[in-house]
Amino acid sequence: MTTDGHQTARVLNEALPYIQRLAGRTVVIKYGGNAMVDDALKTSFARNIVLMKQVGVNPVVVHGGGPQIGRMLDAIGKETRFVAGMRVTDSETMDLVEMVLGGQVNKNIVSLINQHGGRAVGLTGKDGRLLRARPLEPVADEKQPDEIIDLGHVGEVEAIDPSIVHTLERSDFIPVIAPIGVDAAGRSYNINADLVAARVAVTLGAEKLLLLTNTPGILDTAGELITHSPLKAIDNMIADGSVYGGMLPKVRCAREALEAGVGAVQIIDGRVENAVLLELFTDAGVGTLIHL
Repeated sequence: MTTDGHQTARVLNEALPYIQRLAGRTVVIKYGGNAMVDDALKTSFARNIVLMKQVGVNPVVVHGGGPQIGRMLDAIGKETRFVAGMRVTDSETMDLVEMVLGGQVNKNIVSLINQHGGRAVGLTGKDGRLLRARPLEPVADEKQPDEIIDLGHVGEVEAIDPSIVHTLERSDFIPVIAPIGVDAAGRSYNINADLVAARVAVTLGAEKLLLLTNTPGILDTAGELITHSPLKAIDNMIADGSVYGGMLPKVRCAREALEAGVGAVQIIDGRVENAVLLELFTDAGVGTLIHL
């Protein structure tokens, strides 16, 4: 047997206990960042998801699409205003968000997974009453604190009905969810994909929640990767300013998921090829595992 053959056998043996531990369990993956725009990474992600399903794990993908929405708005010449990091979304913008997230982005992910042997089905929160939304409260403009801004069709999760996801999982399909919710009156809302992924993980009783990022994971004050950490230690890092900016909402999602019963949350580097498999099925990993 060649050296490459021996190496492959070692990798498979290393993966076995992880596969056994996750077999029959649900893993929710928030898909975004570079992994959604680089062709090699997109292919790697799709193959990772198909392999997970093949070995008995139930992947559920929740995706973002902010850059794609931004490009489409630029193309039609519509200006965008951000307040507290959130896009002010009027009715016209929401129509475009639905077209991009629920159509273009979602179907591209579904198609790529299916090209590699999976059976993916695309969903938005409108399908099967999956995501019930409510509008976010108006927020103060950080540049003009006296000005209170209505964000329009920007929402948060009010409730999740997982029936359609359970049905798909039982039939060996892979759900791919766009973070668009709907209220009781039928109005659509764009919801932060990290928040949707956390709530979906909680509702499904997921074993793990994976959040793909454009960073190595959570870094300590020396800039070194923290490979695993209890949530309390991360809270201390927030308090001393070590965790800040774009990592804050991901850590808050981790807290919500962990405290509601999700086994572990892993913030992983989506810029690494095969990041999902490396984090789930090898000793090395490519990010930070957070646990209670």
